[in-house]
Amino acid sequence: MMWLRDIVPAAQNNINTHFILLDKGKITRDGQNKMCLALAGDKTAAVHLQLWGEECDAFEAGDIIRMENGIFSYNRNNLVLRAGKRGKVEKVGEFTMEFVETPNMSEIKWVPDPNNFNKYVQHSVISPHSRIFPPIP
Repeated sequence: MMWLRDIVPAAQNNINTHFILLDKGKITRDGQNKMCLALAGDKTAAVHLQLWGEECDAFEAGDIIRMENGIFSYNRNNLVLRAGKRGKVEKVGEFTMEFVETPNMSEIKWVPDPNNFNKYVQHSVISPHSRIFPPIP
């Protein structure tokens, strides 16, 4: 399993991790598909999580989720973690998981690695916490 602080943008479904769902935005429609954005975290970092279709109804704040073969990539100019077509998400528990809200890996500006253009490296922090979901008091 990979910690959220260790994920980097890539066009590959290779992220295996687990996290707690901290907050979930409203469900919207993209054509005929439902989608929603959520905030997820583990003890090392937080990230914006994109849920599609039935995933939007399957998970609520407080759910502990395991992701297999996920992808961390841009979708409509937002850097999000998602299962994608080849990945899988499933609920494995509720409410009892240590988490942090910063750093938020979706709020970091990533640039191509000058030594390897197939990889990205952190360039700067856009915001110390999610600009979509306010910090939890």
